[in-house]
Formats: sequence, C-alpha cells, structure tokens
Amino acid sequence: MKVTGDWLDHPGTQALCAAIEGAGHRALFVGGCVRNALLGVPVADVDIATDARPDVVAQLAADAGFRVVPTGIDHGTVTVIAAGVPHEVTTFRHDVETDGRRAVVAFAADVAEDAARRDFTMNALYADARGRVIDPLGGLPDLVARRLRFVGDAHQRIREDYLRILRFFRFHAHYGDPEGGMDAEALAAAAELAEGLDGLSRERIGAEMRKLLAAPDPAPAVAAMAQAGVLARVLPGSDARALAPLVHLEGGLTPRWQRRLAALGGQDVAARLRLSRAEAAEIAALGDAVGRGWSPAALGWKLGVSGGQDAVLLRAVLLESPLPPDWQAEVARGAGSIMPVAAADLMPGLQGAALGVRLKELEALWLASDLQLTKDALLG
Repeated sequence: MKVTGDWLDHPGTQALCAAIEGAGHRALFVGGCVRNALLGVPVADVDIATDARPDVVAQLAADAGFRVVPTGIDHGTVTVIAAGVPHEVTTFRHDVETDGRRAVVAFAADVAEDAARRDFTMNALYADARGRVIDPLGGLPDLVARRLRFVGDAHQRIREDYLRILRFFRFHAHYGDPEGGMDAEALAAAAELAEGLDGLSRERIGAEMRKLLAAPDPAPAVAAMAQAGVLARVLPGSDARALAPLVHLEGGLTPRWQRRLAALGGQDVAARLRLSRAEAAEIAALGDAVGRGWSPAALGWKLGVSGGQDAVLLRAVLLESPLPPDWQAEVARGAGSIMPVAAADLMPGLQGAALGVRLKELEALWLASDLQLTKDALLG
C-alpha cells in the first residue's frame, strides 16, 4: 500500500528526505501524516522518523540550506523548515523510564523499537519518501477498520503517560468507527487508571478536551468517558446527556468546542481546563444567555452570529424546547442590527452613571421588543 498527497510531493519535503537518505540514513514519515493520508483526511503536520542522531539531522539539513530549530533536541527532535514547510524530525527512540507524565528516552536504530513506544497501532504506521507504507506492528488492518487499539498492553501504555486516556477518547471521536464500539481492553484500562489524570497539568487536559469536543460527533466518546468515570475526573459535575441532542441539532454548522463544553457544564470549568480569559468569558456568556428570555435576534446582537447560534441551540437542548422558526436568519438579523439610541441622544440631560443606567434600561426594552422598537418609541 502507498500513501499519496501534495504534502508528500512537496519539493522541500522530498529534498529533506533526500538529504537524510543521501547520507546513508532512513527518513520515514510517521504518525498523523501517514494515518490521515491513508484515510483521505487532510494532513496538517509532517513528522519524520530517522535512525540519524539529532546533531546529524541538524547538520545535514543546514548543509542543504534549510533552517533548523532545536525544538526538542533532548528528546531527539529537531524542526526543519524546508521550502516553507516545518518538519519535525525525530530519531528512533525507546523509553528508558516513565512516570505517567514524561519519559526518559534513549535513541534506537530499529524502526520496530520506535513503533513499540507509540500509543495506538494506527499511529505506528510509517511510509518512505516514495509513499510505500511500512507497518512494523500490524496496525494497518486496525486503521482500515477504524479500530483504535493501544500498542501492546493498554495498562502499560497508559501508565507511561496518563494523558493517553484522554487521547484514546479523542482519537476514537475523530478516527474510530462509531458503529464498531470501543476496544474493551482499552476502555477497561482507562476506567481502572483514571485516577492518574489527577497528576497531569490542567493545560494538557484542557488541550485534549478542546480537540475532543471539536470532533464532528464527540457524543459517543464523551458518553463512554462518563461511563468509565473519566469525565467526572476532568470535569466534576458535568453531564454528557445533552451532547448527543446538541450535535443532532447542529446540523451542518461548524463544530465548536465552546458550544459543546457549555452543554457539558461542570464545576470550575475555566480553572480545570485552563481556559483563557476570553474563552472563560465566552462560556459564561453562553450560560447566562440560555437563562434569559431573549429572542434569537437579541442573542445575535448580544453575542454575534456564532455566539447567538450557540445560545439558541443550547437553550433548545437544555430546556428541551424546539428551535424557533427561521432562527439562523433571525440571529443574523440581530448581529447586523444597531441599537437605535446612542449616548449622544441622551446628552447633555444625562451624564456619568445616570447616562449608563438609562442606556441599559433602553437596551433592555429594545431587546425585549425583538429589536423592533424605534428611536422615537424608545425616547418617547
């Protein structure tokens, strides 16, 4: 089997592989670029595995005229910018010591050793510069069947890095077969070792949850997380039941993790997932909007098009009510509307705090009228 794609034929990518192979070393594409190319999914990042040591890779790349960034040289990784495309080039490795968060690695000469330390069989696929697939661990049938399995023993893989619990659910949401269910051994291991998530940084957990909730349909994976006790570990007080109906109502809208996270709820969500101030404010605004009686147009004016759509969908799901007629057009109408009364219209009669209070009162009246009241009506 072969992989194909514009990324593979990129002149910078081919020139970098030629530089490494010309010195007698192997240059193999690995991981996401191979997996996605075989699935017909867009390739975002190009990773290369090699038996050349990092200092050798850096020198070969520099000699070929490429820019080299020592992004993770202690772990065997250098980033090579070739013809404008970044490539992470990592020396074959095997784990010497792990503590559930980070690993001490040693360099290896054999691709099979490198494959054995990877998380899932579908991520342990390689391809040479000609696109020919190399499958050291027999992961290709799993990929074809969209069957997500850990490499080797699931318990051992998770103990090496507990973040792999969340990666298991995230990868299943993006690449697994929803009809085929989850690998029983992996699911059992995730449930048994969920306590290990407590030792991970909130930044890492938050990053995984964002990616999981951005999947086309994360509902089955999140439901399995809840049943395994994993969701309660990372988001105490959350409830996965609203997610499936929300995804159904979204239709063809772009998946937004913010909308889905607001549906899950939970305690101290912003702190537990290390949300930025802007992200936390957006989630809070959605929660506030759901509880108000604003029309879709009013929601569009308050939150913009995407936020207004999110609020309408969340209200329908959480309050178990039907979507209003023409709700998307109404949200867009509101987002494009302008409050008919401005501060200048109330001055100089009102100043300072009194001016602000009156503007808020008029805004509330305008919102309650579905943005229908005119300037004369508001000031009359």
